[in-house]
Amino acid sequence: MNVGTAARLDRIGRDGRYVVVPMDHGITLGAVRGLKDIEGTIDAVTRGGADAVLTQKGIAPRVHDNKNDAGYVVHLNASTTIGPDTNDKRATGTVEEAIRAGADAVSFHINVGSDHEPDQITELAEVSEVANRFGVPVLAMSYARGPGVDEHDAESLGHAVRLAEELGADLVKTAYSQDSESFEHVVESTRLPVLIAGGEPEGDRATLDAVRGAMDAGAAGVSIGRSVFQHDDPEAIAQAVASVVHDDRSAADALREAGLAVEA
Repeated sequence: MNVGTAARLDRIGRDGRYVVVPMDHGITLGAVRGLKDIEGTIDAVTRGGADAVLTQKGIAPRVHDNKNDAGYVVHLNASTTIGPDTNDKRATGTVEEAIRAGADAVSFHINVGSDHEPDQITELAEVSEVANRFGVPVLAMSYARGPGVDEHDAESLGHAVRLAEELGADLVKTAYSQDSESFEHVVESTRLPVLIAGGEPEGDRATLDAVRGAMDAGAAGVSIGRSVFQHDDPEAIAQAVASVVHDDRSAADALREAGLAVEA
């Protein structure tokens, strides 16, 4: 890893652990709750303890004045829920555009096992090569998704994260396998820092239990979107997540300290 990449990784995490809040969902879902006043949401989650926020390049002017010195990641591909295939992520930006937008890192989504995997492999490899030349970290969002693929199967997730390393990424985000024991295989499949995705919101305790389980399995943090930015109190839930990731709190203690209900 070159010195620029290492320096910029420090801007989006702390001591090798990461709390990233992706808010690129405006392309995928539209201006859903939490994204209309994205300035206020960014301010809240970064005050709560998020190390970095993530958006598409066009939102950059709404990010910088509100992120409280947190890091910034620009996402480089997307699809929509009303389009013909949500797995068909198309390029939305370049590394150079992300740099001009003030990004500390870039991210790229790949669906391993989908019909679009071949093109996405090529594109992620190209993004990684360009980013390395500029000293910009790459967060690969590498999911196991496609016909007949179990999105939470540890073997498939292990393949997905290893693919990200093989293609030159610096960090990898993937789904949680739903228990700590099986997720150990995912983490052991790569030397990259592994972050878990949040997925469909299922409640605060479920979110924090997943974060705790992933960290116990050796994960390096989280990249959780809707469960944070659509929360009734984004600052508090960001604080709770950061407490588990950075302070090694239990799920119950993290929720209690953030002033949130500790669900059974």
